[in-house]
Amino acid sequence: MDQVTALEQLLATALRRIAELEAALASMAQKNADLRRQLAKNSSNSSKPPSSDGLKKPVPRSLRGKSGKKSGGQVGHRGDTLRQTATPDFVERHEAEACGTCQHGLTAGMIKAVERRQVYDIPVPRLEVTEHQAAIYCCGHCRATTTATFPDGVNAHVQYGKRIRAAAVYCNVQQLIPEDRVCQLLRDLFGATSLCAASVTNWVNGTARTLGGVVEHILARLNEGGVRHLDETGLRVDGKLHWLHSISDLAFTHYRISAKRGAVPSFLTGGTIVHDHWKSYYAHMSGVDAHALCGAHHLRELKAIEEIEKEPWACAMSVLLNSANQLKCAAQGRGETELPTSVHHDILTKYMAILTEGLAFHERQDPLARRTGARGRKARRPGHNLLVRLRDYRDDVLRFLTDFTVPFTNNQAERDLRMMKLRMKISGTFRTLEGAQVFADIRSVISTVRKHGGNILETLTLSPQQIIARL
Repeated sequence: MDQVTALEQLLATALRRIAELEAALASMAQKNADLRRQLAKNSSNSSKPPSSDGLKKPVPRSLRGKSGKKSGGQVGHRGDTLRQTATPDFVERHEAEACGTCQHGLTAGMIKAVERRQVYDIPVPRLEVTEHQAAIYCCGHCRATTTATFPDGVNAHVQYGKRIRAAAVYCNVQQLIPEDRVCQLLRDLFGATSLCAASVTNWVNGTARTLGGVVEHILARLNEGGVRHLDETGLRVDGKLHWLHSISDLAFTHYRISAKRGAVPSFLTGGTIVHDHWKSYYAHMSGVDAHALCGAHHLRELKAIEEIEKEPWACAMSVLLNSANQLKCAAQGRGETELPTSVHHDILTKYMAILTEGLAFHERQDPLARRTGARGRKARRPGHNLLVRLRDYRDDVLRFLTDFTVPFTNNQAERDLRMMKLRMKISGTFRTLEGAQVFADIRSVISTVRKHGGNILETLTLSPQQIIARL
């Protein structure tokens, strides 16, 4: 009897040890899967930037698939090239002295036609110095002295004018050239030998103060409703992580610096906002009428789940979203403002069928091992999380189908934020929060003017009232 009891205790110990080893093995397998998932992610199947791909950069492949169009210019596209003008600034005549065949002398009376060739070039750049002379009068009646008034902006004994100041701001803020190199550029081009980096900084700060009213006007226009694109990206200010928040549409752009990523523009009201499902947009922007989620983000996530997790439903969902977008674009091309009810119902039916298939797939999977000390809801696989999101936010995912003014992607915001990444690559960090906001304010105006087809360099020489009148 004692031997049986001992064997039972030994068996129980062995079973407990086996259970512990199985749990440890499951945990290690899950960690291994997480690590493999991280290693397999790149710029094509996640939100990682292309610069992080390194030597393993994937072959470029559009997430939207083939468009069916031939490469190159499309039918009806109007090409453009450098053309001769009927009013050249200068004309240089070239004459021959002897016949090219018999070497007989030629005269002006023998000219029967002229072959014209034109060369477009810039004049030799140089600074122009304008001297302002204010007449000083001595009154013949009371003998008092009166000096004429100088024009606005002419304040110093010697100073640079508004056009070269605008050029410096343009180079620094629009072309992202650091202050020292701006000085070198203007010195080489225009002979501005006495220009220093501190002057460029002062001009940039002064421009931001001047454009304050224009920035407020832009923000007011963006708060009028319609479709607005929202996004944010990280940057360094005084060595600390900050965030550049953008609000934009086809005509206006507004940038704002914040120390918190979650400081979304909760003051916006009405209309539809397009974003990438950052939770703060849902939590703090109850004043808007509707949300729309970026289809490009969904396609990247679906590609990762298809390639890394090998889940069959992901490919079907990608094909459906792409085909739905193509149907919408085709309808817009025909001048329609909505899809036929039967087409929309068919897309919705397929959408829900794919979700049902995907959720059923995950219900058949073994549950994930719970990490030691983990709290909260039970962990789910990435594909399961995406399925739940696509189900719970179905109307926002498919907003581009029900409202043709809403695009399929949030690319507008992505394009408007791209310049900040380039700025960080070139110059690194901002020293102060004020300097970062100065940059953001001027870029708000520059981006907006560019969308209106305006000339940036000319705009920087105008008054705020003149700029607002053009927007």
